Amino acid sequence: MARTCEITGKTSRVGGGYSNRVRATKFNPTGKRRRQVNLQKKTLFIPELNKKVTINVSAKGLKTMKKRGAFLTLKKAGII
Repeated sequence: MARTCEITGKTSRVGGGYSNRVRATKFNPTGKRRRQVNLQKKTLFIPELNKKVTINVSAKGLKTMKKRGAFLTLKKAGII
């Protein structure tokens, strides 16, 4: 299973490395590296359903759930 946030849909991305010499030389390739998502495995109790749900969610997804509420966010994402 891929590393994906179940709420926001975020996945890993490939980005270039960065060197301080770039400023001096304008071109200094440092290769590519994979940038992983900040995923957390969380178990939430949903009072509306009276049960626990375990999800893989990014830090941004947790912030979204705190703002909107867990039940509405999970319902919109199609998890419930």
